[in-house]
Amino acid sequence: MELSLILLVSGLALVSIVLSRKVSHEGSFFRGQSADGSAPKLLTLIFSQVTTWIFARSLLNAAILGFYYGVWGTLAYAAYYLSFLTGGKIIDHLRFEQGYDSVQSFLSDRFGGWGSRCYNFVIGVRLVSEVFANLLVIGILFGAAGTQSYTLAVIGLAIVTLLYSMLGGLHASLRTDFFQMLVFIAVLIVLMVLVAGGGHFNAELLAFKPFDMSEPGPILLLVALLQVWSYPMHDPVMMDRGFLADRETTRRSFLHAGWISSLSILAFGSLGVIAGSNALSGEDMNQVLTRLLGPVPMFLFSASLVISAMSTLDSTLTSSAKMMVVDMRLLTANIHNGRIVMAAFMLMGILLVFVGNKDLFSAVAVSGTASMYLIPVIFFSLWGNRTDIPVWSYLSSFAIAIGGALLYFTESSAHTAFLGDAHKYTKLLWICLVVMVSGCLLFWIGGASQKQLRPAAEL
Repeated sequence: MELSLILLVSGLALVSIVLSRKVSHEGSFFRGQSADGSAPKLLTLIFSQVTTWIFARSLLNAAILGFYYGVWGTLAYAAYYLSFLTGGKIIDHLRFEQGYDSVQSFLSDRFGGWGSRCYNFVIGVRLVSEVFANLLVIGILFGAAGTQSYTLAVIGLAIVTLLYSMLGGLHASLRTDFFQMLVFIAVLIVLMVLVAGGGHFNAELLAFKPFDMSEPGPILLLVALLQVWSYPMHDPVMMDRGFLADRETTRRSFLHAGWISSLSILAFGSLGVIAGSNALSGEDMNQVLTRLLGPVPMFLFSASLVISAMSTLDSTLTSSAKMMVVDMRLLTANIHNGRIVMAAFMLMGILLVFVGNKDLFSAVAVSGTASMYLIPVIFFSLWGNRTDIPVWSYLSSFAIAIGGALLYFTESSAHTAFLGDAHKYTKLLWICLVVMVSGCLLFWIGGASQKQLRPAAEL
């Protein structure tokens, strides 16, 4: 199967490079515009949204959660894809109702320099973690950590993806996303047909892990439903695609990307549920699936991960370049500097693969918890259009969310046990509730204090 995967990666890489025309103007590189300056069409935008959010880490996470926690684990991960609905509403208010051209400009207007600094820190960590996580999945497919095949797979995919991303920036990413999504859909359909034809889908799967609110699966579902309010705003890949087309095209792209992504995640996660319900003592998910499905479906399983990893990596690199060069303005806004940023983020991701934490869901949970400082920003400042929230409320909400994210990381990795011996997802739920309630309370108190000061100031 390894040879087949190598041939697949080589073929995808070759087509992606051919599709990635070298661009010479910044509108194409940073904004995804065509040579004549036109915005991407609806189907291109939908496919790009879907394939950049169904990344390799997501597919593997959905399957792993299904393996350990049954249908409820897969549903919990699929719930994160409600982010397309909340994300679409965020973009609509931010761009079309209030006239901002980026999240950073909105936050700077409402909270000054600290508004964008805190946000850039969170999304910077998010982007590096995406590069790391998708490279890690590719390495795992080709061998155990530390082996030559593992190392070559990680470095090889990194070089290929970096090459075609540097050629065409966001314009190239949109073109390759469209092609990669077509291949992904075809692979997923064939895989599901083969699995269904083997009689592996049955009613018993629903009872593999019964619904019980004390179980990790349903608890994780609640966590997702809390984090989904802020999760899209801290994802620059999703947000960037909200600033490319007209209002109606943008709305429809978020809506359709949401249901397509959710169905894809549920379909892929069901493979983990099948494996979990049929696992023998000592078997891991891949061993069970190989025994049940055979070589061809397992090749398609691995192919899905490879395709999604490539599509996410190029989009992550283009968002990194836009963030550092256009949004943060740390470098002169030109294509050369954008390419330098891409190389830097890819290098950081590679370094994390070889020295970082290997728990894929920890990256999601930590990132999602940190993003929850944006919940009161969305509720009060964006959707509520409140302009009277003081900076101290914003900074306090940020500090609590970062503290909560770090606490979950240390608790889930057993470095600390401040929250007792409860399951790590139970701890995560309590942390998320505290972060969300505290942030909203701080914004309410801050807004109330400004109203009380205003009459005195007017005197």
